[in-house]
Amino acid sequence: MTNIETALAEIKRGAEEILVESELVEKLKLGRPLIVKLGADPTAPDIHLGHTVILNKMRQFQQLGHDVVFLIGDFTGMVGDPTGKNSTRPPLTKEQVLANAETYKQQVFKILDPAKTRVVFNSEWLADLGAEGMIRLAAKQTVARMLERDDFKKRYTGGQPIAIHEFMYPLLQGYDSVALEADIELGGTDQKFNLLMGRELQKDAGQKPQVVITMPLLEGLDGVKKMSKSAHNYIGVSEPADEMFGKIMSISDDLMWRYYQLLSFRPLADIGQLKADIEAGKNPRDVKIALAKEIIARFHDEDAANAAEQAFIARFQKGAIPDDIAEVTVAATDGGIAIANLLKEAGLVASTSEAMRMVKQGAVKQDGEKVEDTRAVINAGTEAVFQVGKRKFAKVTVASFA
Repeated sequence: MTNIETALAEIKRGAEEILVESELVEKLKLGRPLIVKLGADPTAPDIHLGHTVILNKMRQFQQLGHDVVFLIGDFTGMVGDPTGKNSTRPPLTKEQVLANAETYKQQVFKILDPAKTRVVFNSEWLADLGAEGMIRLAAKQTVARMLERDDFKKRYTGGQPIAIHEFMYPLLQGYDSVALEADIELGGTDQKFNLLMGRELQKDAGQKPQVVITMPLLEGLDGVKKMSKSAHNYIGVSEPADEMFGKIMSISDDLMWRYYQLLSFRPLADIGQLKADIEAGKNPRDVKIALAKEIIARFHDEDAANAAEQAFIARFQKGAIPDDIAEVTVAATDGGIAIANLLKEAGLVASTSEAMRMVKQGAVKQDGEKVEDTRAVINAGTEAVFQVGKRKFAKVTVASFA
């Protein structure tokens, strides 16, 4: 039972919800490798650190000796997952899906052990359903049940169209679990409805229902919105090492612990020790550097991580910044402050229009990293050196005030 308790503690690490935990314990007691499923529709060729939260959990299951199945939804990708969408997603062509899938595989194997990962495509069984099979599958649920989904409900009450085929998506994802006889399925919190559909279809097929484990959506660099390219707050796993290092160093100290919890492979005891070190007086920046190096080594290598650290030190700790710069505190609203407002309030520019112009000219830096987005939002809790041109510096603390 000690081994089960240890495994359960590791599985629960960072998880948002386990449905149903008592069923998970019973499955762990079976003493056999469990079939752990993660499905991904390759709708985009690149992934960021937010995507890796669930992949990290899959890696934990591999280390615990379970049978990890990485399902690429080449069939469902052509349908389009409506989760979180306020309009019908345009379906991808088969060629687009397969091209994205190949790139996706190359990136996920930077986390998962390819020798211990079973990769499957759901077209293997969904393509064989045919018209009759699709009709029988559709008969398993009602329109009322589908409209319980939050995004469908909002679109329906808001008068926005819902295409009939979108109702099929949760059923197809659920049928994947039946085809694989999955014991456990992982997904983001926004996938809960689809994951639970797998349990219902498995029961209908006479199978033991899978345990559903939802993982939180990682906040982006702003510490407010979930990490995404559209929010300009992401760290791509294929970005250059120096760029990744600079972005990780820009996060607030509070957000750093969230990243440690969801992205680090360090044991929980080690993370607890790091917190104790800071309470004892250790500089949080050193702990953040350790996080940056761990993540960069994972997606590049240790040499790249060490080089990125040295470049960071050269830029910020060897005289690149004057010793007598002003220290300024600016107020954040809604969790952050626009870069243009920050520069003006810090006295680095005369107006927000000048700030926007300087950003466009590439003359603005945050901790030595060029700020390129005029819409960038600096999140509350950030402590960083901002530079405009060659001679204007200010050490800025972004504080949140009620």
